[in-house]
Amino acid sequence: MALQCLYAASLGGGSPEEVVDFVAGEWVGTSTDDARDYCLKLVTQTIKQQEWADQIITSKLEHWALARLTLIDRLILELALIEMVNFEDVPLKVSISEAIEIAKRYSTDDSPGFINGILDAVYHDILGEKMGDGD
Repeated sequence: MALQCLYAASLGGGSPEEVVDFVAGEWVGTSTDDARDYCLKLVTQTIKQQEWADQIITSKLEHWALARLTLIDRLILELALIEMVNFEDVPLKVSISEAIEIAKRYSTDDSPGFINGILDAVYHDILGEKMGDGD
């Protein structure tokens, strides 16, 4: 749901609340208030921190430019990065696994491996930072 919301926001604008309410309406019967609230929080944070997320993605791209990524792949990466950094109750590996599954469903055949590579590099950076804190 969050990917659909972010995609809609990137194409048509509107506030995160408007987009989430519109998309959540499409998920009637399969969406709970908790899911809607989580989606709104994730979409809002992703929109606010999109520039930061894109800088992180760019730093992990080798011989590739951010502009060359498909919109869906970029949005999946942004959502996963924001979840990994801002949602401590979600294990890092869960965020990565969910991003890969979303890529399998909504993107190209090459996307899951590509997304895994970028997010795995970020994962190791985060672990390195956490281990460095104890020194």
